[in-house]
Amino acid sequence: MEQARSRRAQGSAESSAESDGAPVCRVPAQLGAGDGARERSAAPGSARGEHTHSETPIPGPRVDERPQRGEPSAAGQGAQDGRPVVQRASVRRQILDALRTALVAGELAPGEVYSAPALGERFGVSATPVREAMQQLALEGAVEVVPNRGFRVVVHGARELAELAEIRALVEVPVILRLARTVPAESWAELRPLADATVRAASSEGRVTYAESDRAFHRAVLALAGNEQLVRIAEDLHRRAQWPLVQGSAPRSRAELIADAAEHAALLDALAGQDLAAVQALVSKHFDGAS
Repeated sequence: MEQARSRRAQGSAESSAESDGAPVCRVPAQLGAGDGARERSAAPGSARGEHTHSETPIPGPRVDERPQRGEPSAAGQGAQDGRPVVQRASVRRQILDALRTALVAGELAPGEVYSAPALGERFGVSATPVREAMQQLALEGAVEVVPNRGFRVVVHGARELAELAEIRALVEVPVILRLARTVPAESWAELRPLADATVRAASSEGRVTYAESDRAFHRAVLALAGNEQLVRIAEDLHRRAQWPLVQGSAPRSRAELIADAAEHAALLDALAGQDLAAVQALVSKHFDGAS
């Protein structure tokens, strides 16, 4: 009886507030830790009709989607099961980065279909941030949507790689040649640590780390032009050029990566010396290697 009177009083107060013109704010209930666990443990195929049978799971970090305030940290659990825990901040961005890494590493195979619920189960999150990240990858040309199933990793061929190299050359070569005429030698010397990092990555740290350090070097070079849109477009083209080729094709060998990385140091030398012919030759050769 007391609860019923209380509810009637609350409803009367809300009606009175609305009639007085005062806005009434109704806050939806937050998703609790138990609800999140039930969502992750539910049948993955129940989300948007995506089928998950016969999928091979890929390695990935656990992601903590729980609210940060008033909730215990999941770091303890992550440490217990040996998997790293990703904090709530920018879950979608972290999932996107993890999926990009899996693509470069070949853990997401070209031609294979992966569902958001199954990948979410692997990362320890709901299907929503995975689906959002996959939509971004679809815009980047890495995957394509398969209705009622999920996302298929796009099969890239040598012709597509050559086309990307041509576009990169058209965009970047004129800019780098202009920078060679205007940027002082000491500015190029400041990029030497980035060039050295690509050599270390090529020698011992694998394709994924090399891909990241390679983009960082090229991004730093183009940033000297002071054109943020240029840097963003060139970064997108560069990333697309790093997606894996047709399934079964041999990835670039360590020797090829080391040779590619060595061109970064040679390019800095040519830029510092304002040797325009050497700069153009090195950049063109670099793009032909689809680095």
